[in-house]
Amino acid sequence: MERAVTYSVVARKKPNDMEGEAKYYAQAQARGEMGIREMAERIQQMCTVTRADTMAVLVSLSSVMREGLAGGEIVRLGDLGAFQIGLSSEGAAAEDEFNSGLIRKARINFRPGPDLSDILTSLSYERVAVKPKKEE
Repeated sequence: MERAVTYSVVARKKPNDMEGEAKYYAQAQARGEMGIREMAERIQQMCTVTRADTMAVLVSLSSVMREGLAGGEIVRLGDLGAFQIGLSSEGAAAEDEFNSGLIRKARINFRPGPDLSDILTSLSYERVAVKPKKEE
């Protein structure tokens, strides 16, 4: 069975022109989630490693990645992709006036490798109804 990326169509206005007309855009809709246990189960079925061993590696991977990122390293996961810390900051008039207090926030950037980038060229799409918003 071929799987398709599901999407709904939603109206949006340009943020800088809220008085203007809305246009309709595609918005991806998730079918569900795949957690670490599900990944371990699927990996177990593809190789000779047990689910428990796979879980141990995946849980440890998170810790090792946190350590590397916090130390300023680029974390490369082979053909899967790379993770790196990115920063947003206020500007300073001169280089010697810049200090770490001007850094507003950090984020984790992900750059997909060939294994993930390749799927983007062969996706199929299926339109679904707009999911209702969660009540707060």
